[in-house]
Amino acid sequence: MIAGNPWRKRLIGLLIAAIVFAVDVGIKAWVVGGLRLNEVQQIYILPFFNLTWTQNFGVSLGLFTAGSPEARWALVAMTAAIAAFVLVWLLRERKMPDIAALGLVLGGAAGNIRDRYSVGYVVDYADLHIGGFRPFLIFNLADAAITIGVLIILARSLLSREKPDSAAEPAPEAQKNAS
Repeated sequence: MIAGNPWRKRLIGLLIAAIVFAVDVGIKAWVVGGLRLNEVQQIYILPFFNLTWTQNFGVSLGLFTAGSPEARWALVAMTAAIAAFVLVWLLRERKMPDIAALGLVLGGAAGNIRDRYSVGYVVDYADLHIGGFRPFLIFNLADAAITIGVLIILARSLLSREKPDSAAEPAPEAQKNAS
């Protein structure tokens, strides 16, 4: 039973992170090795979706571009510190939806950190578009997992109302009787 054991929930969160990481690494290996997207640059898939080779030397939206080896390693350290914070948060969290969302963020962050560490940039390939209009920058599975995880956390924090824990406060009658 998941509800009774908080560590089982956390293990599920870590499993989600591991699956996101493994699938991200696998897709990137297929895109580079099998499809040779880095050589062909673009593969037409659907009228609204292409595989397009992009090397992202920064973080979200290409911000904080690492133009030197020092900046690259600073970016690796910064993103690793954020991932460590997410891991600690996941291990302290008790609600399964939040744990699952944090697992998505952690797995996606690990996938992108691995790229940045091993090749110096993040491999992006997913190109959603409507004609010439691109509502998103070119991204990868790790980016999508991070975005979905963050949106779940934001939605839950904005839309969920915490009900007071009845066990935490004694009923008003119990307080009167105790006096």
